[in-house]
Amino acid sequence: MSKYFVAHPSIILLNFNEMKDSFSKNLLSLNGQIAEACNKYNRDTDDITVVAVTKTFPGTVIRVAVASGIHNIGESRVQEAEQKINEVGQIARFHLIGHLQTNKVKKAVSLFDMIQSVDSLKLAQEIEHRAAEIDRTIDCLIEVNSSGEESKYGVEPHETLELINKIKNMPHINLSGLMTIGPLTDNEEHIREAFKVCYKIFKKGQLLVGEGFDTLSMGMSGDFPLAIAEGATMIRVGSVLFGQRNTQ
Repeated sequence: MSKYFVAHPSIILLNFNEMKDSFSKNLLSLNGQIAEACNKYNRDTDDITVVAVTKTFPGTVIRVAVASGIHNIGESRVQEAEQKINEVGQIARFHLIGHLQTNKVKKAVSLFDMIQSVDSLKLAQEIEHRAAEIDRTIDCLIEVNSSGEESKYGVEPHETLELINKIKNMPHINLSGLMTIGPLTDNEEHIREAFKVCYKIFKKGQLLVGEGFDTLSMGMSGDFPLAIAEGATMIRVGSVLFGQRNTQ
């Protein structure tokens, strides 16, 4: 549990400025690392969007991040996110980055601005159905299992273009790009190879969908410089901003 998770509202108010100062320092450090990676790999920092991942942290942390200049917040679980979004309001652009079950889609399309984890036609069809019910068009990314690890969700790379073709014309889904999670390894060559796989599919997807297919979400706290090197336009980072989270 975050050390800032406190029950009494007066304590939260007392800690808010301290939390903001700490977060701002971490954000400054992150921006420096992004700039360093962009300079090294001939990328433009303006092309990189940061999604601050607040899963397991309380709503106060979201307020701190937004007050410090963060515009995109990532959450992994619908139920946890619902509680926090109801608490803080729509103060940021909220991204669902975790696996989405079809029975949670109705709630997800009402809460999130982007669903990054579309990994099947069945899930896309349910998103389309539920978004149509509330007359909403929702941004979506297809999750690609670029590492081939059995423990990871995502579409197989060789099946991704077919899924893009089946989703791209759904009227209530704005198919905006791809998402992937790098392999769990310290081998930078293996990590970069997985990101390269996703980038190649992303470029082919742009030819199928058009200019609106512009988001390549890959890279987390431990590997985002390598993701930037391989063409990421969005990174999802938590621990570099907030410290280690409760994993329970």
